[in-house]
Amino acid sequence: MFRADERQRQRARRPVLRPRTRARAVVKVHGAVTVPGDKSISHRALILAALGDGRSRLRGVLRSADVESTAGALRRLGAAVPPLAAELHVDGMGLRGLHAADGSLDCGNSGSSARLLAGVAAALPGASTFIGDASLSRRPMRRVARPLELMGARIVLAESGSLPMTVHGGDLRPLDYASDTASAQVKSAVLLAGLVAGVPVRVVEPAPSRDHTERMLVARGAAVVREGNGVSLEPTARLAAADLRVPGDPSSAAFLAALAALADGGELRLPGVCLNPTRTGFFHVLTRMGARLRVEDEASVDGDRVGTVVVAPGELVATRVDGPEVPSLIDELPLLACVAARAVGVTEIRGAGELRVKESDRIAAVVANLRRLGVEAEELPDGLLVQGGRGPLRGRVASHGDHRLAMAFGVLGALDGSDVAIDDPGCVAVSYPDFWRDLAGAAS
Repeated sequence: MFRADERQRQRARRPVLRPRTRARAVVKVHGAVTVPGDKSISHRALILAALGDGRSRLRGVLRSADVESTAGALRRLGAAVPPLAAELHVDGMGLRGLHAADGSLDCGNSGSSARLLAGVAAALPGASTFIGDASLSRRPMRRVARPLELMGARIVLAESGSLPMTVHGGDLRPLDYASDTASAQVKSAVLLAGLVAGVPVRVVEPAPSRDHTERMLVARGAAVVREGNGVSLEPTARLAAADLRVPGDPSSAAFLAALAALADGGELRLPGVCLNPTRTGFFHVLTRMGARLRVEDEASVDGDRVGTVVVAPGELVATRVDGPEVPSLIDELPLLACVAARAVGVTEIRGAGELRVKESDRIAAVVANLRRLGVEAEELPDGLLVQGGRGPLRGRVASHGDHRLAMAFGVLGALDGSDVAIDDPGCVAVSYPDFWRDLAGAAS
């Protein structure tokens, strides 16, 4: 068991551009960093533009490997999606304009691509086969297959319940579905299946998950009703085209916010960040731990709040995260564990079993990597414990090809006295291709 360490944490130091991070002088963050477009919204923006009537104008779509997977899969389904760029125009095919895939739909490392587009494919006559890389091919797909099968699709999975996944689509029936897990991907798959098939659907979750799909559907004229943890969609004749600027990804902004919270001084501004309440859990927890964080310039964009997140250092203390708070920062929990390594006391994370079926088993991987760096950490069935301390952080981090692990330990490796090697720094291209540049630039 851990003993609470009441000593002051060692102050954070300067980040570097190189994947192998070494200590530099005292870090004082400054200026502003515009983080890339939100990955979740980018996936959905492309899908809904392809299903819309008329030409959609999309600005700020994230140009990353995951979003390229969605764009490529949509093209296979018959959508006229141009190469990703700072601004692109998508001529929508309408709700009945797509067709079953000509060839396999290669989703790379993107679970969002596979699960969301499975909902679309379930409503298209014919068979579409989804494949992915080794990591995605280990991730569970039964959770999305089950409700689509209840709607009438026939889905064939690998024996392990993962990819390859062949969706035999066609006429679907209405569905009122109680989901076992709070999953925006499962919920979105059902909503998209109902949208394309023209049948009513309802999904009730045990806790609220990300609600970008429903917000974006409402903004495009769909008949969506949200009540408590449930969301329902009535048949919609057409989906309006959109003019959308994709806001900054709060999951990407979290890494720079963590850097600022661990710094010795200064202030960092992160403009244009999506502030959807289902996505801001990390910012709330970071504030609770002692970081100085505020939001400025708030506005509404396509049904979501957007604003400038301003972060300054603070004396960080341990915290506990569990229960309904978990879905709002599920992707940031590895980063939170790394921040906890420099907070006073023992941080406890529970109710996060979902982390075991992400790009890697993030619970096991985070604990193993923290221990390699000399941090006391303990693995729990559904979470972990981290003892904050002041010792030097030295060792080699196994990222398992997981972008969020590489970035989280990249931030931790920038602290004074650290000598941390990231084994696969290039894996950050999945969500934040310029991460290493921005990490260094925030405190250069």
